[in-house]
Formats: sequence, C-alpha cells, structure tokens
Amino acid sequence: MARALAEIALTAGPAVMEEYAKCAQARDKADGSPVTAADERAEAIIVARLKALAPGVAVVAEEATAAGAKLQAPPRFFLVDPLDGTREFIARNGEFTINIGLVENGAPVAGAVYAPAIDRIWFGGRSAQAAKVAVGAALPATCEPLRVRGAPARLTALASRSHSDPATEAFLARLGVEERVSAGSSLKFCVIAEGRADVYPRFAPTMEWDTAAGDAVLRAAGGAVAGLDGSALKYGKLAEGLRNAGFVGWGDPALGSRVVNAL
Repeated sequence: MARALAEIALTAGPAVMEEYAKCAQARDKADGSPVTAADERAEAIIVARLKALAPGVAVVAEEATAAGAKLQAPPRFFLVDPLDGTREFIARNGEFTINIGLVENGAPVAGAVYAPAIDRIWFGGRSAQAAKVAVGAALPATCEPLRVRGAPARLTALASRSHSDPATEAFLARLGVEERVSAGSSLKFCVIAEGRADVYPRFAPTMEWDTAAGDAVLRAAGGAVAGLDGSALKYGKLAEGLRNAGFVGWGDPALGSRVVNAL
C-alpha cells in the first residue's frame, strides 16, 4: 500500500509545480490559514485516485474538510494533506510536501511524503520498509532503504531557534540536545528517518493529516512518534476534531525512555 500511495502522490506533483511556476496567489480560509490553487488541484487528483484504489475506504482531506465536509474516522481511512507547508510554497523555498497516509485502528500503517520541488519521495509503513528515491515521471523499481541512526552523544533536533517556545526549549534542554537542523513541513519526519537527526518536538497543535504520512515513514524506518502523554500518537481522534495536541518523534528506539522522561 505504501508504494501505491507514493505513486498517487506523484500524480499530483505536476499540478502543484504548475501553480508553483505561476507563483499562485494564496487566500485565507476561515481558520486564517492560507490555501492556493495548488492545494485544491492536488487534493482533487489524490482523492479521485484513492477512491479508485480502495473503493469504500473513507478519505479525509484537508481542503474538503475546510469546505465543510463532515469529519469521519472509521477503523480504516486515508488522511490527505495535498500541500503541507503552504507557507513554504508561498515563500518559494521548496520545502513543501504532498502527504498521503493510511490509518488503521488508530495507527498510521502506510504513508508517502512527496517533495516535488526537490524531486524526492519517501514512503513506508507497517508492511513496507521506509524508502527514499529521487523521482522523475514514475517511481523506479529500486529505492534507497531508510533506517534511523543510533543516537550519537550529541543529539540533533529538528527545531527552530527563531520560532521556538519556552516548552520546546525546556524539553530540548532536559533531553540534552546540542545541535539543531531545520526543515519544512513533513520533511522533518523524513530527515530523522534518513538518519540525519534524532528528535522532532512539536508542542503546538497540528492536524492528523499534517502528520500521518510522515509518522508512517518514520515508524517504518525504526523510529517512533508519541503524544505528550508518552504513548504512541493516535489517529482518528474525532472528539478532538482530528487535532493533535502535540507530539515528539524520534529515531533510535533507545531514546524512547529519555524522550518520555523529558516530556
């Protein structure tokens, strides 16, 4: 399934890049977040492909939800963020992604994260090892397998100094993080899956479609993602409107107890 999601994500890439080349203008949604024609075109392509791939499986997509579609979270459903990092898209820094995840019984079991501006895609899941590939028009047969790294003495975090907050800074201090790297959108999960960083804290709220695909990739690479209570991040939280209160992702399983104790 993870490879099928990657192939679907690729089909939405040309529409996103057409709008990127045109410097698509953004408008504000009701919640104040930006949306562009790239978000809407990509979502239409992805949703149609998912319905053909898995008829009867619910699809929960960001823009449809913003337009008034009723939230749902059956035992098995897809989560779609057609353009994660719309602000990065508008800023034209290339760090935006197309995210598709499959959730089963509250866990992300397959996901694909496609960054069309840098021509990279990551995918993986419960039944497929995480992989990365530089793509063209189609997904090649052979992809680079991914595995998280063993935690080094000097931990590296995905965290911003300029857009941080006291809770994040306190957590990083308790964990003993000494280095930081930056990445936009769901690329943060992928950086850890590649073994180039160790931990990604996010204490501000996100939506489940923001995280499901990257979460699936990181778990498939041997990492983990936990909510602020220390347990595996759950999906299908209808009572919370499919909102994540906060989470921490990390690579080396040996870091788990340190991360939870630092929360």
